[in-house]
Formats: sequence, C-alpha cells, structure tokens
Amino acid sequence: MTVPFATSARSSVGLEWEIMLADVETGDLAPRAPEILETVEEASALERYTVTGELLTNTVEVTSGVGDTVAAAVDDIADAIAAVRTFADPHGIDLLCAGSHPFAQWYDQQVTDKTRYLKLIERTQWWGRNMMIWGIHVHVGVDDVNKVFPIINALSVYLPHLQALSASSPFWAGERTGYASNRALVFQQLPTAGLPWPLQDWSQFERYLDDMVGTGVIEDVTEVRWDIRPAPRWGTIEVRACDGMSTLPELAAVAALVQVLVEMFSRRLDEGLPLETIRPWFTRENKWRAARYGLDARVIVDQQGTQRPVVEHLRETLEQVADIAVELKCARELAGIETILTEGASYSRQLAVADAADGDLRAVVSHLVGEFRSGPTLRDHLASS
Repeated sequence: MTVPFATSARSSVGLEWEIMLADVETGDLAPRAPEILETVEEASALERYTVTGELLTNTVEVTSGVGDTVAAAVDDIADAIAAVRTFADPHGIDLLCAGSHPFAQWYDQQVTDKTRYLKLIERTQWWGRNMMIWGIHVHVGVDDVNKVFPIINALSVYLPHLQALSASSPFWAGERTGYASNRALVFQQLPTAGLPWPLQDWSQFERYLDDMVGTGVIEDVTEVRWDIRPAPRWGTIEVRACDGMSTLPELAAVAALVQVLVEMFSRRLDEGLPLETIRPWFTRENKWRAARYGLDARVIVDQQGTQRPVVEHLRETLEQVADIAVELKCARELAGIETILTEGASYSRQLAVADAADGDLRAVVSHLVGEFRSGPTLRDHLASS
C-alpha cells in the first residue's frame, strides 16, 4: 500500500478539542450534540474552525484551522467554543472538558448514528461502549516524510510528560480510581490504540497498513489510533496521548510543548544527528507510571534506564527548547507549562474539590464547568503575563 504524506508548512499547528455536554441542572452528560451541530455547522461553514460530532452524542469536537503559531490555532478554538455557546447557553447545556466525566455511566450514553461508529461498537462491544473519554489532539507539520518516524520515536520519550501534564481523569463512573489518567488505560483497549509500534521509516508503516487492512483489522489509515501517529492527509504528526485539557491556557501550553519538541527533533535531523529513544518496554512502563501518578511520577529517560522525577525532567526540557519557543512565537504559551507544574494539573484540582465536598462528585462537575467557562481565555492569560 502506498500512502502519500501531504505537504505541510514545517511546525505549523492544528488543534482538536473534545468537549463534554452536560445538563445544567444535574451535571450529568447530555446527548445534545445533534441539536448543536444542526445549528452551528451551517453557521460556521465559512469559518477557519469546525465543530463536529464524535462517537457519543454527549460530545462535540472543535477543530482549528492550520495555524502558523499556537496562538493562531488557539484563537480558532476560542471562536469555535463561542459559537457552540450561542446554542448551549440558552438551551440549558453546560460545557466542560476533562479526560473523563466524574460520575456518568456508560449505559446511559447514546452512540452517534454514523456507520463508522456503529461498526466500532459492534466490534468492540463492552469496551467500545465504555469509551466515555475526552482528549486533545495536537498536529504539527513535518517537512519531510523521512523525518516522521524518527520524530515519533523520539517524541515517545516525552509521552509520559504530556500525559502527566494533561491528566484529568481521576474518577470513572462515580469511582475514585487512584489514577491521575484513567482515560489513558481505558483508551488503549481499542484495536490499534495505545503506544505506536517502533517503526523505523515510512515503508515499514505502509507494510503495517497492508497487514492491518489485509487481515480486516482496519479499513484505512484513519483507524490507526496510536498515542502518536502520522496524519498523512495533513502532512503532520498527531499527538493523541493527552487527556482533555480543562482550560484554554493549558491547551495552549501543551500544544506549544509539542510544537517545540517536534521542531527541536527536526533540526537535529537536519544536522545529521541521531535522535534519542528508549526501549519499548521503558515506554510502556512510563505510560503506566504517568497514568497512575501524574506529575508525581518518576520516568525512565534514556536507554540506560535512568529514572527522573517527571517535573524535574520537564523543567530541564523547557530550558532546552526556550530559544526555539521564541523563534516559533510560542514562548508565552509555553510558559503555561510552569503554571501547571507549580499549581497542579486538572486531576489534582478535581481531587481537592471532591475532598472538600465530602466526595460529592457533582461539585467536581461544577468545578470543571466553572474552569471551562470562567477560567482565563488565552488572550487574558497572555495579557496578564
């Protein structure tokens, strides 16, 4: 199978943000996406952003246009959210985002009436119906198909860092799971989801697709759901490992980190330098540690098995990419990483709210709704920094 990799602007950025819809009175998930889409899709037909449905009718996905900078892509996302609110607010629908809803039950949810989704549920059964998960996807343009898998393999070293920063699913169906990101471990139960295979070049990826299509596992490349995957149609590398971010500045911060890492690796390849990777079994262990412990995790950072606190290694990484961030005009967005490290990720805030409310998870939903609505916009955040 020959799969062309589209031309894209180097280190350009595209963002996708999956948003929960909740009933304003109960806080429970609301199957209202079809109503929103009927109104918003037509009204936004000429906009840079898009608003689309997802697997479950309790979700809308907002997608940016291609941004030269993270700020441009995030502006698109902000405009899309504003468009969704024009319908949601007067119809009693709250918006929020996290990797999981604190107390909703899978058996109460409705699957979007689309062949692709219905086939997925038919095949995956209980696990598919349990996909009450919300995430972000960060696309970064790559200027040479031969760079794609070297960069994916190098980025895999930083998967636990991204997962820990975004971890926001400590509750599942009313249970306190003990994990910072329960979503990470649920999502990998789907066929072709989870960690990417350590392929070395594009031809190996094409052979992988031949095998998967030939044996009926997938129908096309879009059904490869790895934590980091190529997006051939767009000419990008797509990072899908993150839980849903609860605020726009946090989304911008993680997007900036992905952008500068991809650019750093691309420059090293231009200079003929090898990119550092770690053994696949270390990558797997790191994913579990980040899911379990979030920003308290110790992660394996090299082939020798050196272990470092993820927060400490993140701060070192921020120093390494500081000049690149200035060149890509995302330094102020990237500074939001330090805010997360200092003030805590969404999972820790949710746990604190639950503890203060004697375990009442409706309070956690109210907290998430409040953060999503009243937390600073990116423009406000940057203006005050």
